Amino acid sequence: METIALGQQGPTVTPLCIGTWAWGDKLFWNYGNNYGSKELQEAFDTALEVGITFFDTAEVYGFGVSEEFLGQFMQKTDKQVQIATKYGPAPWRFMGQSVADALTESLKRLKVQRVALYQVHWPFAFFMSQETLMNALADEVKRGRIEAIGVSNYSAQQMREAHQLLAARGVPLAVNQVRYSLLTRQIESNGIFHTARELGVTILAYSPLAQGLLTGKYTSDKPGTACAKGDRTYDFKDARRIDPRFSREGLRKIEPVMSVLRQLGEKHGRTPAQVALNWLIAQGNVIPIAGAKTAEQVRQNAGALGWKLADDEISQLEEVSRPWLR
Repeated sequence: METIALGQQGPTVTPLCIGTWAWGDKLFWNYGNNYGSKELQEAFDTALEVGITFFDTAEVYGFGVSEEFLGQFMQKTDKQVQIATKYGPAPWRFMGQSVADALTESLKRLKVQRVALYQVHWPFAFFMSQETLMNALADEVKRGRIEAIGVSNYSAQQMREAHQLLAARGVPLAVNQVRYSLLTRQIESNGIFHTARELGVTILAYSPLAQGLLTGKYTSDKPGTACAKGDRTYDFKDARRIDPRFSREGLRKIEPVMSVLRQLGEKHGRTPAQVALNWLIAQGNVIPIAGAKTAEQVRQNAGALGWKLADDEISQLEEVSRPWLR
């Protein structure tokens, strides 16, 4: 398995990360309805079997349950697992000690002494300044409780500021975790992608399959249970039931992209999702975070590794997905 470094000096990890937002989350993913702890344990075990040892979580995922699951599962293996988790800068967290306290609780749930990557979940620091926040994170690097610092959903300017504050402490900014896929390419037009490359910051791409749109599973002409407004072909049990991208019209709009993904998938013996993930990896210094609730989903995600799209195929996908640059 090839590896990629987080930032310029961070730990090396697998080029695909398993996302665990759905591990225990009932608000969005409806945990406990059609999957549970057994399926999650199997997903974790399968990831290690296929060589993927990098997992992304957060203290807010399932209100700590996602971290707890990872902590339980890691106790059952002797393989080295690398965890990325996140600090949520809530309004009541206005002192640097809040960072240390939140990290302590995450480490307890994960049952580890340190994590590979600790990220600021969103850029709104409310009553805590970015200087206080970044200094508190740098302190934790010095203490040895985190290997690398990341941010999430930061703009190009916010990322540059964080980078400068950390550099003053001799600590590099390793990661910016942002939404990025063939259907969400805004980071290429708003400066985030280019600034990250300039600063040596790795992009962690969340929602790389656009919450399932790029799997090829959903089409505008497939019969299903219509919603109240009559514009739906699928009866989702989670938040996608109100997402306009999953409406009949939304699915029609992405058909040109899906057509190319299917063509390339047939050529390489891969699924549309595997092609979409491979395209992200081909951008360089980008690690997709592919969510998985079952062993089969992990195996499907892993099919994005071990092969490469040709340059002309990468360009073909870039061209057909240009409407999603803005």
